[in-house]
Amino acid sequence: MSDGTISQSEIDALLSGVDVGGLSSGPSSNVNVDTATLGKFADGLKDKVASNLNGMTGGSFEVGAPSVESMDRDQLLAKLPEMVVAVMADFNAGLKGDHLVLLAPEFAQKITSLVNKEDNAELDDMALSVIGEFISTHTGSEITDLSSIAGLASNPPEAVHVPKAMVRIPQGTFALFSYPLTLDGQTYTLWEAVSSDVAEGIAKALGGGTPDPAPATGGALNAADMASMANLAGGAPQMGGMQMGGFQQQPMMGGMPMGGMQMPMGGGMQMGGMPMGMSIPNVQSVQYPNLSGGPTTQEQGNIGLIMDVNMEMTVELGRTKKQIKDILGMGEGTIIELDKLAGEPVDILVNHKPIAKGEVVVIDENFGVRVTEILSPMERVSDLR
Repeated sequence: MSDGTISQSEIDALLSGVDVGGLSSGPSSNVNVDTATLGKFADGLKDKVASNLNGMTGGSFEVGAPSVESMDRDQLLAKLPEMVVAVMADFNAGLKGDHLVLLAPEFAQKITSLVNKEDNAELDDMALSVIGEFISTHTGSEITDLSSIAGLASNPPEAVHVPKAMVRIPQGTFALFSYPLTLDGQTYTLWEAVSSDVAEGIAKALGGGTPDPAPATGGALNAADMASMANLAGGAPQMGGMQMGGFQQQPMMGGMPMGGMQMPMGGGMQMGGMPMGMSIPNVQSVQYPNLSGGPTTQEQGNIGLIMDVNMEMTVELGRTKKQIKDILGMGEGTIIELDKLAGEPVDILVNHKPIAKGEVVVIDENFGVRVTEILSPMERVSDLR
């Protein structure tokens, strides 16, 4: 049982900015993965995997027959070593969803050593950049083979060296491609996981995938339905196991005949001229209230109740994002570069919501801001973060 402490490798992973707990960038539905169609797609890519890798490293990797499996997070974790090199390159256009490539550290180290022409290269930022470049080339080959998906694109690859439990694995059921590679008698595996939505989109683009459910149509009635309709329309009802029809009956209740109930010739019990067992639906028209053209006088007057409420107004010069390790390394004299260009208007915010832009001025010995532009409602919505 853990004592609550965090190992150095986990600290390094957190400082690298990776997600924890296998969380996905978005929800993913559980659909049946068409492994047969995806397997043909992977088989067509295997030669390109070897070509891309050998062209980059100068090696002689050979790729065996790839496999495609329907997988969940626990099943994938059971396949992986404790530490992995994970590359996120999510699809963001044409198809949208998780796209994750995984390598054992030994495989990533071998690729880096061949590229850098050195033995036992370290898995530092430079090595991760090399792996990211390889995955970018591989993703480009996939997009080329899926040209039928208009505008297909992915995010730039982001490679990290982390414990497997800290990798952001697609949620639910997903497709796992496995490419076995061999070099100098040593076997490696390139794993590639895509969310179920992406897998379904790829399969459909290749003529496979789960067929869409057929819409409900008004088909022919079966024998049971026709018999039921016949009974309602003109069949004689049964009472106490005896069929009554062809004569009128005046049952007695308390010595007096019950009027209004009769059995006409041809069957069909009637009550007051209406077939028994059928009722007239109560149909009423819907009454809609009149739409007002604008706020009422009372609503306009209510704004006066909040005129003296104080709201926080701030002026934002610019923003930036830093990793925790960079923030911890800050000291006196550190220069922080913001996302604003020199001379660019600053943002004016009310309760942290942008409403206007302006330029910085000096009033006596104090800073001020001159409003140069009031944002439209659409611009205010688009600026919300």
